[in-house]
Amino acid sequence: MANIKSAQKRIRVAAKRQARNKHIKSTTKTAIKKVTVAASAKNDDAKALLIQAIAAIDKAASKGVYHKNTAARKKSKLTKMVNKAV
Repeated sequence: MANIKSAQKRIRVAAKRQARNKHIKSTTKTAIKKVTVAASAKNDDAKALLIQAIAAIDKAASKGVYHKNTAARKKSKLTKMVNKAV
């Protein structure tokens, strides 16, 4: 454990940010997985799930969890998958 007060605070802040980022990434991955499963099963609700997944990806990118190009790549990949399936 750090002895300096500012270093102790940095540890606390880093842990808080890590927990937040982990939660956002986890929910985004879940949304992506739902779209992938629906697209592979050729369900009609894949389009609705795609909209939710894109919103989750955009929210993660706006909070700095994903880089904007990474978010764009993920959205593009999902959109292509759904369009091909439906």
